[in-house]
Amino acid sequence: MPGSLQIEFAPLTQTPAGSLLLLAGEELTLGASARLFDQRTKGQLLRAAAAAGFSGKSKTAVEVLAPAGLEATRVLMLGSGRADKELDRLLLGGYAFAQANQRKGEVATLVCDPVDAGEPGVAGFAADLALGALLRSYQFKKYLTRKEPEEGAEAAADGLGKLVILSDRVEAARQAFQSHKAVADGVFLARDLVNEPANRLGPVEFAERMSELAASGLEVEVLDVEALSALKMQALLAVGQGSVRPSRVVVLQWHGAKSKRAKTLCFVGKGVCFDTGGISMKPAGGMEDMKGDMAGAAAVAGVMLALAGRRAAVNAVGLIGLTENMPSGTAQRPGDIITSMSGKTIEVLNTDAEGRLVLADVIWYAQERFKPRFVVDLATLTGAIMVALGKEYAGMFANDDRLANELAAAGELTGEKVWRMPLAKAYDKLIDSKNADMKNIGGRYGGAITGAQFIQRFIKDTPWVHLDVAGTAFDSSRTDINPSWASGWGVRLLDRLAANYEKGER
Repeated sequence: MPGSLQIEFAPLTQTPAGSLLLLAGEELTLGASARLFDQRTKGQLLRAAAAAGFSGKSKTAVEVLAPAGLEATRVLMLGSGRADKELDRLLLGGYAFAQANQRKGEVATLVCDPVDAGEPGVAGFAADLALGALLRSYQFKKYLTRKEPEEGAEAAADGLGKLVILSDRVEAARQAFQSHKAVADGVFLARDLVNEPANRLGPVEFAERMSELAASGLEVEVLDVEALSALKMQALLAVGQGSVRPSRVVVLQWHGAKSKRAKTLCFVGKGVCFDTGGISMKPAGGMEDMKGDMAGAAAVAGVMLALAGRRAAVNAVGLIGLTENMPSGTAQRPGDIITSMSGKTIEVLNTDAEGRLVLADVIWYAQERFKPRFVVDLATLTGAIMVALGKEYAGMFANDDRLANELAAAGELTGEKVWRMPLAKAYDKLIDSKNADMKNIGGRYGGAITGAQFIQRFIKDTPWVHLDVAGTAFDSSRTDINPSWASGWGVRLLDRLAANYEKGER
């Protein structure tokens, strides 16, 4: 089960259980409690570490087995480096989990007495370590049925099930971790949704999973094909008309703001549950990854669950456009002209440029209904963004400098980084059409930009950011807190953005 790692906080005086994990700063410096453990071994820990060439450098470890003077059968000394930033602490927590998990013990104890806790102090340090460990513990093994090891294979013990974190600020650490746990739940939801195979998670099933979130306090509304037709969301419906699986739009609302005049924060996600490309079919190689073409929608679902879970003091709405892009006798064709909800017409030259059609209608609906403070959309929109940025950054396009700067700052803090890309009228001519108000592709060059320019045509005077997450949402770079094919990218980023508005700073 994802998130099955149990996290406990206990005082430093508690006798450690299982493997003992100690943090060592640069130049092999130890906190006060770690020094006491070393003293009980008459200096054996530091001598062994020095003999192994261990210096406390980040992402290094040394193991001491059965040290005299301690009940622990093994001690792991982990290099913490400086760890003076939140992201460093999350990565350290993930690394600590990985090191303990490799030893196949059921329980491990991590002593949190950093040499320099920085902000927000030892309690925050402990909570950040716990979040990092929890995020690293994620697994998706839902469809594995083989319980016994293959013939000749070494039997594997169960992984780490409980991590006890010893701290001198136990209650404060527990309280800080509660909001962290809510964010982790949101990340895990997003990862689960993206990891699901498309035959198990179509638009209807996705919407049903969203209905279950009402138990968290979210207000959930599902719009079916009849409702979407009445709203004239023909751009979205055109994408799904080739599939036997009907399209849906899900509206998730969280009302947590203390002021009745607080404007709503709006997040919109592209939810193409499988994308064959339609009549403009994709090559077969790698098409299985297109089960993840709903990763933007998954991130929106995850951040809404996180906001509800930590009872965030904001009003927020998440809108998810769910459909499936399939080839059939009823599929839209290249050359078709459709009318969006806004009334603007679109010439469809490539049915594989379908995500922008989904967003066009859902973003228009969001602005019409909710009059939000801002709109942030997330979409696995273009392969072109990976050509530009690889898999380390998401492409960010914005019509508002302040909102763009807030997201960039949130990205630096969380490690979910964004890189601002240009928007300019000069690119508009690439998507102008002689037969309709616009066409859905703009030629070979600047594909990520023309995709964003297309979406911008459906933005009124609302501050808006488009995040192209094609490179970061799945099959991206593994990190100490992201072991999964599906990263859950965007949940922590948007949660941090929302936190700015809780503080009354905006």
